[in-house]
This record gives sequence, C-alpha cells and structure tokens, in this order.
Amino acid sequence: MTEIRIPNLEGAQDVGIVEIYVRVGDAVEKETPLVSLESDKAVMDVPSPLAGTITEIRVSEGDTVNSGDLLALLDPDDPDEEPKQTVKGNTVSGETKLEEGAAEQSSSQEKPPSPAASPHLEPGEAPEADLDPEKVNAQEMRAKYHATPSVRALARELGVSLTQIRGTGPKGRITREDISSLVKRVMSETLDAAKTARGFTLPPIPSANYSAFGEIEADELSRIKRISGPNLHRNWIGIPHITQFDKVDITELEAFRKKLNTELAKDRKISPLIFIIKATVQALKTFLDFNSSLSSDGKRIIRKKYINIGVAVDTPGGLLVPVIRNVNNLGILELTERLADLSRRAREGKLKADEMSGGTFTISSLGGIGGTNFTPIINAPEVAILGISKSEMRPVWNGSSFDARLVLPFSLSYDHRIIDGAYAVRFTSHLSSLIGDMRRILL
Repeated sequence: MTEIRIPNLEGAQDVGIVEIYVRVGDAVEKETPLVSLESDKAVMDVPSPLAGTITEIRVSEGDTVNSGDLLALLDPDDPDEEPKQTVKGNTVSGETKLEEGAAEQSSSQEKPPSPAASPHLEPGEAPEADLDPEKVNAQEMRAKYHATPSVRALARELGVSLTQIRGTGPKGRITREDISSLVKRVMSETLDAAKTARGFTLPPIPSANYSAFGEIEADELSRIKRISGPNLHRNWIGIPHITQFDKVDITELEAFRKKLNTELAKDRKISPLIFIIKATVQALKTFLDFNSSLSSDGKRIIRKKYINIGVAVDTPGGLLVPVIRNVNNLGILELTERLADLSRRAREGKLKADEMSGGTFTISSLGGIGGTNFTPIINAPEVAILGISKSEMRPVWNGSSFDARLVLPFSLSYDHRIIDGAYAVRFTSHLSSLIGDMRRILL
C-alpha cells in the first residue's frame, strides 16, 4: 500500500481542500488529479504519483492541509515503481507556464473527441450526451476533462460544471472563454424567460469611474462573500419578505442564566442564545408552517418533522451558517457544547460542507455587537429567519410605577407566500412568552 501525501507547498500553510476528484475504489492513472487545493495566492491540483486503485481517502472538502499531510492510500498497479509527486497549479491572477504544462499532461492522458465523433459545437455549448446525470457525476468525480487549475477555480466560483462544456482550446482544452460563453448564454436565456414570465427585468446597476472623483482603493471580496452574495441576492429578489418586530422581558431569564453559570465550570458557560434556540424549537413545534419549505412548483407546503437550526456565525472571511441538527433532542449543556464547537470551527475555516446544509430555520444574533432591530434575509429554501438584537435596560410600567427591566428586541422575517401577518404575530407572541418564562417549555 502506498501513502499519498501532500507535496511540498513551498511555504504555504493551512491550504484548503476545495474539491476531491476521486472516490474510494477508483482506478487512477499516474498524474491523474486527486484533489484541488486553494491557498491565498494559488489554486493547484495534487496528482497521483502512481497508477493504481484508491483504497482510502483521509481528507474531506473544506479541510486544511500542510506539506507532508496524509492525503490517501493507493494500491499501486506496479508495486516496484517509485512514486514521484508534485503539485500542478497557477496563481489566481493568471495562467503560468507550470499551468500550461499541467494542461499538456492532462491532455496526453485522454484523447479529445474527434470531429467525426461529435457535431461541431460553439464555445460553451454542452453536448447532449454529456448531460446524462450519471455520466456528469462520474466525470466530475474523476475530472474527465481538460482544464487548467485556474479555469477549474473560475468554474467553481461561477457554479459551472466543466463536464457540460466542450472545450474549444488545443486538444479539447476548456478555456475561460468557453465558460464565459456558457454563462452569458444561460444568463441571456434566464433573463428572457423572466421577462416573458413576469413582464419585467431588472435594470442593470450603472457603473461609474469612481477614481474621477477622488482616491480609491479596491480589495477582492473574500471567497465566502463571493459565494454567498449571489444566494443572498436570489433570496431577497425571489422571496416576498415581511419583517415583524417584537421584544421580550428577559430579566428573570438572565438572572437564571447567571446563577447557572456560577455553578458550572468556567469552560461551560451558557449564553443567552442557547435559551433562545430552545424556545424557538418549542415554538416551531406549535407553529409548523415556520418549519417548512415551499415546493419548487409553488403548489405545496412541505412541513418537516425534524428541526435543524442554522446559526449565523461571523468569521474573518464573512458570514457562515453552520446547522445544528435535531436540536429538539439536545439538552441545554449539550446544545452549548455543540454550538461552541461549530462556531469555533466556522471561524477557523474547518466546517465541512454537510455541516452547513439541511437547516429548517435560521437564527442570526447581533446581540453581542449592538443595534436595536434589523431585517434579516431568509435563507431559502427555509421560510423564516429570526434576528436577535442587543438587550438593554428599559423602564417598564408595572401598573403603579416604572421598573427597570432587561428587554431583548428581536426581528422575524418570513415568506409571505406561506405565512401571513396574523400567523407571524402569533408566533412572535408565543416565542416571547417562552423566552420570558422558560418554564412554559415544559407544558
């Protein structure tokens, strides 16, 4: 058995694994790309040092690795052959000679389709045979296409499957122009369809020469923001948002929380968010439409019998939403540990893809920062999101005088196609009663 390790990364540290091309049991040739790595400055592929069969994969997408880390185990076809391993990549800003060498290496492994075998295709055009789901998935996992690392990185950023593009470059190589042509064609068709279906299209945001008015500085968006931005735009445009504002007296809850924390070890402190999550779970059990999704054809409401809460986490690269699964089965202390673990790994960039999927309801808390109210954007296909703001002491009339009480403001954005205003107010009122007196959760 041969160990495949991460090659010398020339000083790069904690390089992220953005894509795994192979699976256990796959037969690979020498120099077949196994994984794609992305550092702050470069995108690179790690090829197989030998021909053989993958028997074990020791990393996952989203992990970070360093030179020498164990990547996979391989059963070589020729046990006597000496492995030689390198990385093939490019700087993100442009293609390099090393990248061109990688493309030639990739091109030599497979013969491109001959003109006689397939009809002539324009740049970015997808052949019908390549659209079979099983073939597409198999090709994506085995990287059965000719493209440089920078082209693969561009495709990942735009959400384009390279298996659906016939390359127009030398030896069938997929170029940036092929991807650009496909994206332009799809966008044009989408806008035309939207205009026909809805009777309007959004006017483009005007561009401007900002430097004409003074000094400017341009920074690249983080990878997280580049990925989440289009999703947020889609959700804001595609969902009719309504936001309901409310507040709750948490004076007794805060006193109870502080009493618990004095009894617990220093590393197991309970935050106010934990109680809010528990109260939200109880409210979702009563108001089932908030734990649902609208079917893709817009004709059915799909209510989930499980409750998975997404919690927005502020990270150096942008906002991430790890999901706590089956929250209704977790106690206060177990929920505290689970949230602390997910939040820590989110800030360290160590979350796995499946830890940010499957949510049924999202909570975004800005209470530790400030603010009074805000209008959070729904995380489709969910139908609602709860926004928590900073609590503050306020005078509250008790019937004869004013008392100083700790009041927590919160916001609820919901999909008006499924939830109407009266149902939403009943939900927020019920949630307020639960947070204000956690004993009600026992009812």
